[in-house]
Amino acid sequence: MSEELLSYEPASGEELWRAPVSNVDQEVAIAKAAWPEWAAKPLTFRSETLRRFADRVKAEGEKLADLIARETGKPLWEARTEVESVANKVDISVTAYAERTPNRRIEGAMGLRNAVRHKPHGALAVLGPYNFPAHLPNGHIVPALLAGNSVIFKPSEKTPAVGAMLVDLFHSAGVPKEVLRLVVGGPDTGKALAGHPDIDGLLFTGSARTGLTLNRQFANRPDKILALEMGGNNPIVVWDTADIRTAAILVVQSAFLSAGQRCTNARRLIVKEALADGLIEQVRDLANRLIVDHPHADPAPYMGPVIDNDAADGLTESFLILMSNGGQVIRHMTRPVPGRPFLTPGIIDVTAMPERPDIELFGPLLQVIRVESFEAAIAEANNTSFGLSAALIGGSPKLYDQFWANARAGVINWNRPTNGASSAAPFGGIGLSGNHRPSAFYAADYCAYPVASSESDAMRASIGVGLRETDDGKPKLIRKGFL
Repeated sequence: MSEELLSYEPASGEELWRAPVSNVDQEVAIAKAAWPEWAAKPLTFRSETLRRFADRVKAEGEKLADLIARETGKPLWEARTEVESVANKVDISVTAYAERTPNRRIEGAMGLRNAVRHKPHGALAVLGPYNFPAHLPNGHIVPALLAGNSVIFKPSEKTPAVGAMLVDLFHSAGVPKEVLRLVVGGPDTGKALAGHPDIDGLLFTGSARTGLTLNRQFANRPDKILALEMGGNNPIVVWDTADIRTAAILVVQSAFLSAGQRCTNARRLIVKEALADGLIEQVRDLANRLIVDHPHADPAPYMGPVIDNDAADGLTESFLILMSNGGQVIRHMTRPVPGRPFLTPGIIDVTAMPERPDIELFGPLLQVIRVESFEAAIAEANNTSFGLSAALIGGSPKLYDQFWANARAGVINWNRPTNGASSAAPFGGIGLSGNHRPSAFYAADYCAYPVASSESDAMRASIGVGLRETDDGKPKLIRKGFL
């Protein structure tokens, strides 16, 4: 009897989906054999095939959104926005491919041409996360297929049902089954895929811990492309604003959207001491009003559960550790449904903590740090090994210029939340947040490699110096290919 992978609904604990664990060797071999034919197809053919995929996503949008909501626990309204992002990714990727990887020709003297074109890498592995189980892997898969690669996709073992439906939608739109392969399995299956000698690269979205392991694994393989999109210990700085209410709303959106399970969620609120008490009171009042419930509840919740009980246990333990090491509780994190991974927003003041842990607490947990000067605020914002997103709320244009110039992050916003980055812009971070291969609009950069060519319709060549003279004292020349 073959081993199976099971998926459960976080909100209810009910079994949702099961399937046999995949044979990685077999799936890689199929994709590896299929990619040359797919790469040989005209770009217009691949583009139109992917546009049909977008149409299929729209046609099956409600079914896909329901599945996302059930398997992740996120509210149905939020799952619908994820489906919209999946469909919109195709046109954005086509535009990005044309802009980032265009064919270029430069005419030279005597019919010489210098050309730049791009080639696909081959068979690329994609490892997807559970927080956006359709949108984030789709952000790798679409540009990879568009460039002419084949793809072996392993969804998170916590959200395999969404991954399977996503692959089915690609296949129903005309992407050959051999070109896009689904790999089902747990961490060991992911390790086998990432370390497989026949993949030509790996596109990863997930935790920094796993990303660091992959980076070490690929250190002696410069022939393979590796794109890492990891998390963040993201700061949101509130400064010099009279509109405390709006500032509090932006903080709550940044910290607690998706139950804190976005890599761009704010983890640290850095606030000017003079504004702190008023802002914290407003943030706490809003957090008290957030509805935490199952994905299909009425009225609609702002937050669903986190992905599973292990995640919820880890977050509540982290809250207790912060509290026992000098953190002052502003709002307790609680488990309102016994045995299920629902969490209420937790807020804790860690200003007095002598050492603050520089880790990504992936859930609805916000740490508050009070500072006296804007320079201290920037120093606190940069007091992390991560560098994904950062936001300034309030302040003047001059202050924002200072913040933008000095904040170390790949996404820097002003009077906007830390999360919700546009797919029409590059998305990625520095430090432990990535390896300088931003995704979204810049995904085209790592899905194909440039090839420079010098070309001429006719052979022309000569050697004018450095040849030994002939017996008659005249230099011997090579012209137009003849000696």
